Amino acid sequence: MRTFFPSESCKESQLNALNPQSWLQVERGKLSKFSSCSSSSSSSIESLIKVPEPPILPFYKPIDYVEVLAQIHEELESCSPQDRSNLYLLQFQVFRGLGEVKLMRRSLRLAWQKAGSVHEKLVFGAWLKYEKQGEEIISDLLATCGKCAQAFGPLDVVSQLHTDLSLSSEVSVMMNADCKLRNVVFIIGDEKIVCDRKKIAGLSAPFHAMLNGSFAESSCEHIDFSENNISPLGFKTINDFCETGSLNEVPHNNLLEILVFANNFCCERLKDACDRKLASLVSSREDAVELMEYALQENSPVLAASCLQVFLYELPDCLNDDRVVDIFSNANKQERMIMVGTASFSLYCLLSEVSMSLDPRSNKTASFLERLVESAETNRQKLLAFHQLGCVRLLRKEYDEAEHLFEEAVNAGHVYSISGLARLGYISGHRIWAYEKISSVISSVTPLGWMYLERSLYCDGDKKYEDLEKATELDPTLTYPYMYRAASLMRKPNVQAALAEINRVLGFKLALECLELRFCFYLALEDYQAALCDVQTILTLSPDYRMFEGRVAAYQLRTLVREHVGHWTTADCWMQLYEKWSAVDDIGSLSVIYQMLESDAPKGVLYFRQSLLLLRLNCPEAAMQSQQLARQHASTEHERLVYEGWILYDTGHCEEGLRKAEESIKINRSFEAFFLKAYALADSSQDPSCSSTVVSLLQDALKCPSDRLRKGQALNNLGSVYVDSEDLDSAADCYINALKIRHTRAHQGLARVHYLRNDKAAAYKEMTKLVENARNNASAYEKRSEYCDRELTKADLEMVTKLDPLRVYPYRFRAAVASLILLNSFDGWSQRKGSNCRTF
Repeated sequence: MRTFFPSESCKESQLNALNPQSWLQVERGKLSKFSSCSSSSSSSIESLIKVPEPPILPFYKPIDYVEVLAQIHEELESCSPQDRSNLYLLQFQVFRGLGEVKLMRRSLRLAWQKAGSVHEKLVFGAWLKYEKQGEEIISDLLATCGKCAQAFGPLDVVSQLHTDLSLSSEVSVMMNADCKLRNVVFIIGDEKIVCDRKKIAGLSAPFHAMLNGSFAESSCEHIDFSENNISPLGFKTINDFCETGSLNEVPHNNLLEILVFANNFCCERLKDACDRKLASLVSSREDAVELMEYALQENSPVLAASCLQVFLYELPDCLNDDRVVDIFSNANKQERMIMVGTASFSLYCLLSEVSMSLDPRSNKTASFLERLVESAETNRQKLLAFHQLGCVRLLRKEYDEAEHLFEEAVNAGHVYSISGLARLGYISGHRIWAYEKISSVISSVTPLGWMYLERSLYCDGDKKYEDLEKATELDPTLTYPYMYRAASLMRKPNVQAALAEINRVLGFKLALECLELRFCFYLALEDYQAALCDVQTILTLSPDYRMFEGRVAAYQLRTLVREHVGHWTTADCWMQLYEKWSAVDDIGSLSVIYQMLESDAPKGVLYFRQSLLLLRLNCPEAAMQSQQLARQHASTEHERLVYEGWILYDTGHCEEGLRKAEESIKINRSFEAFFLKAYALADSSQDPSCSSTVVSLLQDALKCPSDRLRKGQALNNLGSVYVDSEDLDSAADCYINALKIRHTRAHQGLARVHYLRNDKAAAYKEMTKLVENARNNASAYEKRSEYCDRELTKADLEMVTKLDPLRVYPYRFRAAVASLILLNSFDGWSQRKGSNCRTF
């Protein structure tokens, strides 16, 4: 999710070849054009468009995801409650390999909900908290609506974590013997402490034996305890505990010495009370660091769990504290049992995940993964742990260790780890062996995209291109094949083909590395306006992004490129935004908004527009950040309430979002408030009659001041409501009015109206206009396929798959058609067979 795994193949000699400033800090005209570059310029171009080899990913990647997920589901139905969290964790790892963020979070939440122990609850609660960093505002907003969010806050470890005190009850049974002396005096230094002999003897078996057994102390009234590492105050507190059964106001240091004393003399009830008392006092990382040492030394599980909770709820910051890292790294098996019970594997899964996101090459990452290997019990846990540690060893260039770990992962059943072995062979100079290694995998199992991608690294020429094409066919989400092909075309040079290739993937997957490569293309072509667009989009998605394999901050390159682009006024920016929004050019729109945020234009509105685009581009985390910035920069209270309403609505809290809209309308009747209320009401109400209310709200919105971009959206939505209400004339008016102010997407609604009027040809023609005018038009082709004959439908859906291979409908449609053809063929065969055909 947050893990950045750079490629091992990025050699330092290659990293030093590029000086981006040499391309930019020059006067126009002094840099030769791409088509006639000198040899030195060609070298710079080569370094600009270098595509690093893809890394071996530290993920669980089974051959058949469906089969593995089905197995997990089956096991969940029959397993014991104690095993459920581990199965949900495995499910999380499977979804992680698929990049399914929402499903990953769902699995983590289920692991937390079904936790079989306090330690599991603690680990998965902390993990969910870590995953939801930056979303704390949602809980705050829900609180303003009188609703509590399901929080993953600290547990009451003291009350929830139970320990076995059966030994102490055994001692109490042994206390039935008559004692000759009622009291006993313990001498510590110059002080004498009078105690009830029977009650002191009841502390533990050792005390019972000393005071009632065959030891000399059993007949002594005075016993010198000066050499037993307990202070007079400490022993007085122990005596009070014997009388009352509790530890009241006891100084911190005395609790520690009592804990050690109780452990030495096997006083289980006293130790448990002390353990819990200390655990209740842990309130900071400093407390936790100090007390964790005592907890592990003295086998105090409640105190250890309390300290652990403090560390985990400060992730990732606490991993910058060497003391905390040392505690996790140096814990042996027994200490891990004290600290986290049977949830050791879950704990080190979390720690290694966080550490890899900070620095996958660091010593602490390697150390956490070593503990993960030690904690693995099942075969699937072992293959994951071996593979992840192997990936880190590979990054650290510890090749012998990496090879051993990948072999262990393969032996445990992880076929993907063979790619690690092949990469190591390639690094060692055994390129042919690496090629044959992957070829054997391809021939022995159902081939997957990563197999052909990996094999392409070990061959050249036509074989390489064939493997890259096959990789794209089997897994279109792999970005390396597009990048390699585009870079190769750029070197030829075949500029238009290179841009077309990289645009293929950017049409359906907004990958930062692909935007960066296209930025380099534009830089080499001296198309600084296009380069600026891409770098500003990169900064919108990731403000701290570093380019050229991490050596240059993107914002610095943006500053350099900006010097070569003409200045836009605020009016120019609004015109550009209107043009690009109308052309459904989402990346271009993002870039313009980024530039406008530097002007004096109202920032709340701009951040809100930015969030709409990011949601459309399937970048929910970035969209949430933009929504929060919109709220932060709202110029009025009613504007802030609208942005809060959208934050709540987009996170599934529809009713609360509706409430925020109503609060905003009470203060000021604004377009955005009415629009939000209409949107939320349409989504939250199951009553068909609410459509009239939605219509009224959208009409109120259109009466309020706003720009044409948003009014076009409102008209489009209003048209949809009219269509659902079968008021086709009103719907058509809305769509036509939206098109008059260049809301291009309204073509789709108007096409639907034509279709419902039984004018399929007009619907097709209307959708053709959207196909021609929209820059991102895969959805337009998909919708147009509904309004044409079979051959044109087939052609449109083929185009959809070409433009956006992640859209599911074309595959389902083609599969359904193929099934129908097969069924018809079977029917014809059965009719020819007549009565001899058996009934199936």
